[in-house]
Amino acid sequence: MLRVARLATEVMAPWVWVLTLPLAVAWSATAHRPLPALGWGLLIAVTGSLLPMALIVRGAKQGKWDGHHVTNRAGRRVPLLFAGVSLGLGFAGLLAGGAPAPLIALAASMLASLVVAVAITFGAKFKISLHAAVASAAVVVLTLTYGPWALLLTLLVAWVAWSRVRLRDHTTPEVLAGLLMGVVVGGGGYWALLTALS
Repeated sequence: MLRVARLATEVMAPWVWVLTLPLAVAWSATAHRPLPALGWGLLIAVTGSLLPMALIVRGAKQGKWDGHHVTNRAGRRVPLLFAGVSLGLGFAGLLAGGAPAPLIALAASMLASLVVAVAITFGAKFKISLHAAVASAAVVVLTLTYGPWALLLTLLVAWVAWSRVRLRDHTTPEVLAGLLMGVVVGGGGYWALLTALS
């Protein structure tokens, strides 16, 4: 069972969701035009996922934190702040380039989620599960984008949530808090912003 849990933690990691979700939203937002979808999607994917993950992997190799999932709460400060700055630059690029509203709403909800995650992690000193938060937010966004069939992805959310507790990287309350934050801040924020921009 530990091997199955480790698999879930790796393949459903936040960086994987944040890499693929913008491309899926961009595909819909650009009326399935490959080049615009790729351009806008990659802008968010690179600044929200690849650049922060590169910093995390490098820091883990240098022993700055305890691995590429940064399971120790104190070690999350630099990765979260860097992710916010990087994604903020991507968001500015979206605004400057006149990106479609769904992509602006997505990047803004991701930034809001980062702010809330920082507040909870360091203000409340509570190690909320970012795996659970990002996965649940992504399913809400995909459901709003592609319809109720996307709710089948909640099976993946349950899998990764279980894995975080099974591996003892998080407690059950930390995972449940992550799920709630993802639905309310990530998913709900996306819906509210998209409604306001439409």
